[in-house]
Amino acid sequence: MVQAKHADKVTINFIGKIADGTIIDSTYPDPEHDSCDDDECGHEHGPFEITIGEGDFYTPIEEALIGMAVGGKKTITVTPDDAFGDYDPENVFSVQRSELPDEIDPVVGQGLEVTGDDDEVYMVTVVEVTDEDVSLDTNHPLAGEELSYEFELVEIL
Repeated sequence: MVQAKHADKVTINFIGKIADGTIIDSTYPDPEHDSCDDDECGHEHGPFEITIGEGDFYTPIEEALIGMAVGGKKTITVTPDDAFGDYDPENVFSVQRSELPDEIDPVVGQGLEVTGDDDEVYMVTVVEVTDEDVSLDTNHPLAGEELSYEFELVEIL
């Protein structure tokens, strides 16, 4: 029986969840296995192709694929260190509402793009709105979360 090894190109199906069971990512097209659409997940449905050891996916999953045969299934926990990092409260800052463009009416939970002093564009989430200020969070929405991925090796290419 052929087993996956480092540098093999493979396809996998998976379901990714956070601790409360919410599905955050999936390759499955049916609603029973998937609550995210293509825009939220960042990919189309169907098996996901990776090269083991190339950093195409979370390192613990790539490592767990080594030695698996086609059809094999595993569940792996991905720690914040291997995913989106720990939540850092220092990544929350406030700006005066007057600094925002007039067409933006900020709402808690809203995602915005902001341009930093270095002219880089950053994604932020509105976390608080007052009459004078808006608090923005540059942490990834999944920062600090442990992720659980159930996956199956579909094919070794």
